[in-house]
Amino acid sequence: MTDNEAVIGGKSFTAVAVNCASKAGEWIKSRIGQVAEPDLKISLHDLVTEVDKGSERLIRNLIGTHFPEHSFLGEEGVEPGPEASVKALQKVSAEEYLWIVDPIDGTTNYVHGFPFFTVSIALAHRGKVIVGVVYDPSRDELFVAERGKGAYVHGRRMKVSAETTLDRSLVGSGFPAEHQVALPRNLKQIQTMAPQVRNIRTAGSAALQMAYVAAGRLSGFWEIGLNSWDLAAGSLLVEEAGGTVTDQSGDPYHLGVRNVAASNGHIHADFLKELAKA
Repeated sequence: MTDNEAVIGGKSFTAVAVNCASKAGEWIKSRIGQVAEPDLKISLHDLVTEVDKGSERLIRNLIGTHFPEHSFLGEEGVEPGPEASVKALQKVSAEEYLWIVDPIDGTTNYVHGFPFFTVSIALAHRGKVIVGVVYDPSRDELFVAERGKGAYVHGRRMKVSAETTLDRSLVGSGFPAEHQVALPRNLKQIQTMAPQVRNIRTAGSAALQMAYVAAGRLSGFWEIGLNSWDLAAGSLLVEEAGGTVTDQSGDPYHLGVRNVAASNGHIHADFLKELAKA
């Protein structure tokens, strides 16, 4: 990324993304325990709250103030279900600058007071992610990446973990909210992967688990049926920390990827092989 891509009209994209994420994170944290009964999106397992909607409004307004000509794709502005997500992305994928936002990734955790949820903000330039920010308000951890400039947490440069074999790897996954296709496939993969790795964690926020791959806390992460707002920011964090992000066929990450595999790179080939076995 050239310097003029990171800054427009004297305003830094990254600074705006960080400001939005921290403001939204603070607001979300202040509302813990005050949430009314959540609405169901597509099932009892996919929830949305007024706080999700409020967080997205806050982020959209802030970005709009700085960059009114930029496009915006936020989870809460899209109808539930995989087809709607694909369509929503197709509609905006040709835009020059596209902000991709998950106002709370880990809403189910948030509703239950389980402190593993995050604000995820990415900026894509002609379809390629150039800024990625994931903010965990519970731990006040801000993960930031700018294309070509590395990935950072607490201002320190992140580096993926050093494990070279699956049997020494701690990996992450999830339980997809879509139960007809995605969940059974993911469960099969968990069953196949579990004996091959040191252990598996399923913590309920794809964005935060991708950030943990970048920080070297997980050696890999995979899940079936995710959306661009779950993955865009995390994908850049992992890449800029020296890791690898592909779809589960091994093709390079792009905004349309739904079945993701992210790793430290060293275990990637074996990781994909085990996923394919399932």
